Amino acid sequence: MGADGLGGLGPVLRSKRLAAGLTQEELAERAGLSVRAIRNLEGGVTGRPYPRTVALLAGALSLDEAGRGELTGAGRQPGSDTVSFPGVPRQLPAAAGGFAGRTAELGALTGLLDRVGGPGGTVVISAIGGIAGVGKTTLAVRWAHQVATEFPDGQLYVNLRGFGPGGPPVAPTAAIRDFLEALGVPADRVPIRMEAQAGLYRSMVADRRMLVVLDNARDSEQVSPLLPGSSGCLALVTSRAPLTGLVAAEGARQVPVDVLSEAEARELLALRLGAERVAGEPAAADEIIELTGRLPLALSIVAARAAAHPGYRLTALAVELRDAGGRLDALAAGEVSADMRAAFSWSCERLTDPASRMFRLLGVHPGPEVSVAAAASLAGISAPQARQALAELTVAGLLGEPAAGRYACHDLVRAYAVELSLAGDTDGDRAAATERMLSHYLHTARAAGPLLQPPLAWPLGELPPQPGVRPEELGSYEQATAWFAAECPVLLSVISAAVRSGFDTYAQHLPLAMSIYLQLSGRLQEWADVMGTGLAAAQRLGDVDGQGWAHRSIGSALTQLGRLDEAPAHLRDALRLFVLAGDHRGQGTTHNASAMLLVEQRYFDEALDHARQSQAAYRLCGDRNGQAMALNMMGLVLTALGDHGQAIDCCQQALEVCDETGNLMLAANTRDTLGQAYHNHGQYARAIACYRRSVAECRETGHKWGEAHALMHLGNTHRARDEARAARQAWRRALTILDDLSHPDADDVRAKLRQLEQPEAQADAVGS
Repeated sequence: MGADGLGGLGPVLRSKRLAAGLTQEELAERAGLSVRAIRNLEGGVTGRPYPRTVALLAGALSLDEAGRGELTGAGRQPGSDTVSFPGVPRQLPAAAGGFAGRTAELGALTGLLDRVGGPGGTVVISAIGGIAGVGKTTLAVRWAHQVATEFPDGQLYVNLRGFGPGGPPVAPTAAIRDFLEALGVPADRVPIRMEAQAGLYRSMVADRRMLVVLDNARDSEQVSPLLPGSSGCLALVTSRAPLTGLVAAEGARQVPVDVLSEAEARELLALRLGAERVAGEPAAADEIIELTGRLPLALSIVAARAAAHPGYRLTALAVELRDAGGRLDALAAGEVSADMRAAFSWSCERLTDPASRMFRLLGVHPGPEVSVAAAASLAGISAPQARQALAELTVAGLLGEPAAGRYACHDLVRAYAVELSLAGDTDGDRAAATERMLSHYLHTARAAGPLLQPPLAWPLGELPPQPGVRPEELGSYEQATAWFAAECPVLLSVISAAVRSGFDTYAQHLPLAMSIYLQLSGRLQEWADVMGTGLAAAQRLGDVDGQGWAHRSIGSALTQLGRLDEAPAHLRDALRLFVLAGDHRGQGTTHNASAMLLVEQRYFDEALDHARQSQAAYRLCGDRNGQAMALNMMGLVLTALGDHGQAIDCCQQALEVCDETGNLMLAANTRDTLGQAYHNHGQYARAIACYRRSVAECRETGHKWGEAHALMHLGNTHRARDEARAARQAWRRALTILDDLSHPDADDVRAKLRQLEQPEAQADAVGS
């Protein structure tokens, strides 16, 4: 629409600009407006500018009072053929009551205000994302009301129905028509073509400061035509989908919304039910918070049910939620907008068959995360197919991607997946998927273990990988450590799932497969606990040798935990079972573990006897690493007995074997023992060299417990040489590791540090 032939503002503004000798660009710069805004005003697209805009133009043109009046009047001529803007739209829905928490998210959104109206004419866009029921709309509307005064030209809102009841998603053309109507555009003036509608919409808001809330978007394509085009506006988009296209193409700032913290969840319940009612049943309130997974919609549904029945005890509602199979029934308040099952179903409506199958099978997986490789084995498909299905589930808002290639879902989402699987898959399908999952983790863990402590002989029977399973390929210590670190919480959950599903063989094998990592990383209590699960499975299976290995592992874990009164029974049972099974390697490792326990108990003669029996048993089965371990143990016991020369000789023999086999962790342990022998023999310099090399090798292998003890011994030797500063440094490093491991030896190190400080404090007092 051009200015020629039109009355109104356009011709008047153009004539006064030309009279002032200004180009459109120069006038825009002087007035603080965009060039597009000047163009739209002169071209008649924007016929009635906001009074503030007229004032800016009049000032930029240095108009006198008469000129200002003429410019203002031109924009208000009746019968003008330009589009009008008669009012300020206020379309925000009412803010929900009982809003709790979200301080960080509100702060992140408020921080965007500084960019509104900034240089470059770029519209500010924020994308609020999260799963169904996490409170995205509640957060967006709450914040929009808080900052409404920052947008004096109005607030536009549309529910795009990307996920939910009420028909298909809103088409961009329909949303733009609603916006244009709210902006005062007569129906007969709305262009037919989509591009022209979007252009008119952007022209209408070009020189205004407006907030546009695009709620419940399906994808980036639905949103893009609805974005304003000027820097004075802010677009706030909510969606279950990640909207990566919007981030990439439009520079949207993402504000992820997660479940509430425990404190925020408790605050929400108190706001909805009253603080006294929540405080009156604190245990029930805590259980409700846990069983709803701190998901705001789920908490709100429980609160609504409780509020509607003041006589209900919260304990009764908690009991309903305990049943995982009926939990979603308890989270239905009789309306579709207050039903968790319905909320999740909207995300599943448009899934492809492969993605739908993957979602159902993820109900088998216990979480908390699943990798692409594990999901591929779970479904018995290729990794690219799994990645595509997982990406589709993420776009649908059913999964999150907390780390690249790793996916997670809320417990209630998983419960819904289980429901769908029970309805759509056979018992055989679910059992096969479960075994593929267990097989994947077992065989990957078995491949990772020897990379941490080579070579590691597998003591239990073989379980070939299930058809369709592709264990992950790990080729280095770093890869094995990274895999175990990422998958450790998953492995612990998977072992529990094996027990629940009746797969006792996997429940026996998996704990042993991950035990080396738990030991090296200092997760000693988890080591003891998970091997207890393995022992119970071996007992159910009647596997004598398997029971022996579980008892031996538990005994070693308890020894390192300092629970010296509990460890002996497990080691005695292990030795008895290994003798019964004729397992010489098992006997060798149990004698070695028994010797270590007896050293801790300071029964050195008995310990030396077990160390020698360990060496003899390892010789019978030809285990060279086992023989080195026995020699190392003999060195440790001999130096405790005062025979330092023979102790040094045993340790050097053990190191020769370690060089032969490449067992770096055993070499680190042996150098620590050799250092103690040199220390006790008065050869402090050699002891320090051994300890330092042991520390370096422990770090290389990730053996935190070994590193801490080598540092403890290093500090002892420095102290013996009156090198207080070096001793303090070594002990402090050891203390940091032991505290991280919650190891009881931390108290001994603290005592050493206190003793070290006392003489210095006394010296300071004398000097003062």
